[in-house]
Amino acid sequence: MRRMTPDQLLQHADQGLPWTERQSDLADYSLDAAYRDALTVRSLRIARGERPVGFKVGFTNRGIWPVYQVYAPIWGTVWAHSVAFCDGEGTLDLRNTCEPRIEPEAVFGFRASPPNDPTMADLFDALEWVAPGFEIVQSHLPGWKFAAPDTVADGGLHARLLVGARRSVREIADSAVNLDAQLAGAGVVLARDGAAVEQGRGLNVLDGPMQALWHFVKELQRCPGAPSLQPGDLVTTGTWTDAWPVTPGQTWHAAFDAPLTPLTLRLE
Repeated sequence: MRRMTPDQLLQHADQGLPWTERQSDLADYSLDAAYRDALTVRSLRIARGERPVGFKVGFTNRGIWPVYQVYAPIWGTVWAHSVAFCDGEGTLDLRNTCEPRIEPEAVFGFRASPPNDPTMADLFDALEWVAPGFEIVQSHLPGWKFAAPDTVADGGLHARLLVGARRSVREIADSAVNLDAQLAGAGVVLARDGAAVEQGRGLNVLDGPMQALWHFVKELQRCPGAPSLQPGDLVTTGTWTDAWPVTPGQTWHAAFDAPLTPLTLRLE
């Protein structure tokens, strides 16, 4: 088998074409190699006019690690064209996605770049808002059968993102510890077309969304060649439930506990 080039990876992403082979089956295809490819794809996208607006963090929910055979978090880029914002109800299209699935999660927005090797308090100081989110993830490997390097090379599995009502973190909490506790203790009921399918909790993602965010920021800073978080960037922090298959025409609802608010998504 041949290693796919960044241009080929981008072509598959653009056209919704499944991969024919796992890159991880190559003896030398490590996570480091996958991140190098992903960062090259990012540069190609920017060169043709696409605008990065933040990052997605995946596989923070330890409960689903055995399901997907990925046992540590990964991250990828989120793009302006792949994100929509709403106050509580929104729409996303599934065109050119591969085996899409849905994930309810917490999304953060930054007002400043966090310092090097930040404390949790530093992270809180850099944040502007937190919101409920629905991420549509995808796999260009059929049946969602991959290893961790494949998921990184596959754009972090990111396809679309709907961000719900944004709340100032300082209206919710007066400290990182307080915000961490509130989000970790919150729950969500996920429903498809009016029928509940699963319940989840914030603590499922590395013991809480703030913990998942903190882990990501430090990993991003350690990654050679990775961009820095910028003011205005957003970061998704991982699904509170399993990732559920989706099709056009469905309506999904996430009944988040406070401090997040409910979110409804219609798929086209």
